[in-house]
Amino acid sequence: MSPAPSWYLVRHAIAAERGDDWPDDDVRPLTHAGTARMRRAVAGMRELDMKVDVVLTSPLVRAVETAELLVAGLRPAPVLQVLAPLAPGNSPAKAADALASISAELGIAVIGHEPGLGELAAWLIGARTPLAFKKGGVCRIDFEGSPTARAGRLVWFATPKMLRAMGKS
Repeated sequence: MSPAPSWYLVRHAIAAERGDDWPDDDVRPLTHAGTARMRRAVAGMRELDMKVDVVLTSPLVRAVETAELLVAGLRPAPVLQVLAPLAPGNSPAKAADALASISAELGIAVIGHEPGLGELAAWLIGARTPLAFKKGGVCRIDFEGSPTARAGRLVWFATPKMLRAMGKS
């Protein structure tokens, strides 16, 4: 049996602040700085040799925009798909069930939000506390077999600052 594809969990990039300008949290976009920093972070992801054929994203605008930056920066360009269970408020089990149904040969990138992304990572690797993702941060989780609770192995976890530094080389 061939190994399951790697999962890359990615927190969305820096978005506009909540408040009067963006009363609907679902439509808050990335800032110009968030977009620029994420492009540099994606360059770092390429240096880590991320192999992704599918990018799955929460339906919220800031996550979709982050996913689009990732798709634009990886070669070959992965397929982009919006997945409702990645929106805030869903359980790690519900998100993992939806992700496990996706067919990919190389890897799956998952664009989401805190605290749900950190909770999903913890659920997958059997950690007691959620992993803390900075905006634009990413981790890689591998599986021996089916992606289920406590079946994952954390391979690496990179902050956006690390990724941007790697992307400069």
